[in-house]
Amino acid sequence: MSVGGIPKNREAWQGSLLPHVAHMRDTHDLARNAFSRGQPAQGVEFADDLERLIREHGAKRIAAVMIEPIAGSTGVLVPPRGYLERLREICTRHGLLLIFDEVITGFGRTGDWFASQQFKVTPDLLTMAKGITNGSIPMGAVLVHRDIHAAFMTGPTADIDLFHGYTYSGHPVACAAALATMGIYEREGLPQRTAELAPYWEERAHALRGLPGVVDIRNYGLIAAVEFAAEPGRNPTRGYDVFCACFARGLLARPTGNVLAFSPPLTISRAEIDQLFTILTEAIRATP
Repeated sequence: MSVGGIPKNREAWQGSLLPHVAHMRDTHDLARNAFSRGQPAQGVEFADDLERLIREHGAKRIAAVMIEPIAGSTGVLVPPRGYLERLREICTRHGLLLIFDEVITGFGRTGDWFASQQFKVTPDLLTMAKGITNGSIPMGAVLVHRDIHAAFMTGPTADIDLFHGYTYSGHPVACAAALATMGIYEREGLPQRTAELAPYWEERAHALRGLPGVVDIRNYGLIAAVEFAAEPGRNPTRGYDVFCACFARGLLARPTGNVLAFSPPLTISRAEIDQLFTILTEAIRATP
């Protein structure tokens, strides 16, 4: 809640949040990037907001920069071209760790095993969950750069390498579920399948342009979001009303304010993609 960029998560929390957490601005830019297909062309300069924080706090007081390669729960914000590369360059130059949260973008969602591979930007740490077991049982993991691993291996031999509670670490049932899931990803070639389906998914998503209230469509891999115009005084929002209309027709979306996000199973077929966007089109048209 402290480092995340979702205000609603903090509003209901009555306890203390972590101190000394600063936030960069997001990359949402409807004026220049509405209806971009894949990565927006404009916005690489948003990464320079990190330089502002470095000037304010000093590089030695900043431990790490944490981001989602594609911001998911905040409305599917696809990184502008060059944005992640510039963040990597700034972090390297100032000696800051770059952490990618790939809980959503990991395991085939973008057309590669991880978004960091898809965008060719290597973080220092990479967090993952959900897709690691297909959500069948709770599990999370962190990948670390070999230099970070080496730093933990240089302490006294009697010390625990990474000191924390190990109650459920390496849980055999979760590990078995993860291994079985990895096998399915590999046997069925699901990351490659995503890459093959992505152009069709993109076409169907952007065919929604021009429908009532639609002000933006964003997509990458098998992820898409539809943003609706803000209407002062309207509560609930149009986005929520369309969500309800979708649900009544058998389609589940993810509402965030005036944005509906879609992240279908990697096994989805073209016929099911057609069904999804047909229902969504009907729901939008049925929402006054």
